[in-house]
Amino acid sequence: MRRTIQFGLLICLFVNLVCCNPSIKDPKKKVVYNGPIAQAKDVFTLYSDSAKLQIKLSAPLQLQFENGNGTYPKGIDMVFYDRQGKITNTLKANYGEYEKQTDTYLVRGNVILANAVKQETMKTEELHWDRQKRQLYTDKFVSIQTETEILTGTGLTASQDFSRYKILQPKGIFSIQ
Repeated sequence: MRRTIQFGLLICLFVNLVCCNPSIKDPKKKVVYNGPIAQAKDVFTLYSDSAKLQIKLSAPLQLQFENGNGTYPKGIDMVFYDRQGKITNTLKANYGEYEKQTDTYLVRGNVILANAVKQETMKTEELHWDRQKRQLYTDKFVSIQTETEILTGTGLTASQDFSRYKILQPKGIFSIQ
């Protein structure tokens, strides 16, 4: 009988500890998952306007999130086309992100933008692309190699086709014609 009472008290003590312990999570509370809802390999996306190809995007891996955002953790390649279907730019980076709410891309790591028309190459570590405004911009160091010189500086704003650009804080020696 005494053992039964001790056992009963022990069970009551255990139940009291488990039920009143705030460190034990509520099993009814929902767990919120913030990770990707879809994963795609060897992604190939075409953007067009009025049935004319504007951009070709390819990536070895894309992670899609519930809010519409996406990441390209293994790199991203983009090809931009003009209205006649000719290549204007190519863009390559080690990593990319797409934010649906602002319709912008962010690429990082060994970013190389090559302008096929002007034969110029821009290199930086981070670049933003606003699809709606058709603009490229960064606040990082940039280096642009033209046919005759190398331009450097910090920060850049440019048109999507890279026909016009402005280095915000240019550095170095420049030739003016």
